[in-house]
Amino acid sequence: MQPTAPTTAPLLRAGLLPRKAAIVVFLAFAAAYFCSTLVRAITATLAPVLTQEFSLHARDLGLLAGGYFLGFAATQLPLGAWLDRHGPKRVILCFLSLAVLACLAFSAATSFTSLLIARVLLGMGVSACLMAPLTGYRRWFDAGTLLRSNSWMLMTGSLGMLASTLPVQWLMPLTGWRPLFWILAGLILLSMLAIAWVVPSWKDRPPSSGKGDSGHPEPVEGPSPEGAEFAGAGPSLRASASAQVAAAPAQQSSYSQVWRSRYFQRMAPLAFLYYGGVIAIQTLWAGPWMIRVAGHTPLEAATGLFWINAAMLLTFWCWGLANPWLSQHGWNANRLISWGVPVSIMVLAVNILAGPATGWAGWAVFCMSASVMGLAQPAVGMAFPSALAGRALSGYNLVIFAGVFVMQWGIGLLIDVFRATGLTEIASFQAAMAVFLCCCLASYACFLGVKADPTRDNPPQ
Repeated sequence: MQPTAPTTAPLLRAGLLPRKAAIVVFLAFAAAYFCSTLVRAITATLAPVLTQEFSLHARDLGLLAGGYFLGFAATQLPLGAWLDRHGPKRVILCFLSLAVLACLAFSAATSFTSLLIARVLLGMGVSACLMAPLTGYRRWFDAGTLLRSNSWMLMTGSLGMLASTLPVQWLMPLTGWRPLFWILAGLILLSMLAIAWVVPSWKDRPPSSGKGDSGHPEPVEGPSPEGAEFAGAGPSLRASASAQVAAAPAQQSSYSQVWRSRYFQRMAPLAFLYYGGVIAIQTLWAGPWMIRVAGHTPLEAATGLFWINAAMLLTFWCWGLANPWLSQHGWNANRLISWGVPVSIMVLAVNILAGPATGWAGWAVFCMSASVMGLAQPAVGMAFPSALAGRALSGYNLVIFAGVFVMQWGIGLLIDVFRATGLTEIASFQAAMAVFLCCCLASYACFLGVKADPTRDNPPQ
């Protein structure tokens, strides 16, 4: 018998993937997520070209970029149920097929309306690119690996956003913006082939008393206690969630169990108003700010976006490395968010007051300090048993991307409104960002006001 057999067999019985298989699966999903974030952020780089070609106002640009997130958010509730029922592999392949068609439709668009429709369909098509792998990781990886893989998936997303900046700016004079979407369609097809080849099929678990295949309680399937505590969902909360779900058959599980969770309710305002706005700035408004407020050229703005996303890539890589140490020293998600969000809000205030002096460095520091909210996603997922993981993650993702759509379009609307009242363009941008700052403060106040810390309100039983 080979020496690895005693280690591999228990992993397979528990539903966990061996290390080598886990790496291959991660890379296949990461390739698809790379493509999804590339198409998500490409609007910021294409903004000057699209604005000129289609005569777009700020509100139009915000709506066009936000259309991606509208399509993304629209699929999240059925997506969660489909992921729990059919598994990540089948679901993501179906969705990515739509993404390929949407890329081709966007490249052929001849009006703002056709651009917007294609953009919405594109958002729908890539909407499973993070939730599908996270749902699979919840079952296939132990808790420590789950936390690290979440941070590194976000790092991969930052790499996709990085590719949407200078590389796109360099390619446009050679190809034009329309053929870029043919290339994107080809990249998505390649990622689909990789997923079809290496990702395991979903195997249903029988509705039970909250125990996994290994016979241990479902919520702590393969985890380390430190990893669970770091996620902000300690063993007690997860055991409580398991007991609630065990009271009903798996097929009767619904989103109502997710919406009723006090922990979910605590995270939702920050996800919608604060994190939604952070993504709106990173994927769109940082670019127009650098051009129309700081006075940069389109190439300088694309270079700035490149460095913003490079900084985010490095940040998420560091989170992945630091997670184990932080968990061992009592820095769970709730504690990190409590300290990190005020720092980013202060950076935002400085950026607004600095006006034209705020370039890519100021927005990079803001996005890096706000990256702490990325820890909330695995925290929400681990607060529920794996039978509800797809619904919990998709429900939380719905909140985030609905927030991105509202904030991305809303900032554009506010800029136009403030311009109509007689403010200068610079002052209009500052005023719109000040409204976003107020939203951040309100959502943080809600986070502090809802007492749902599992280590305090759900003591071990």
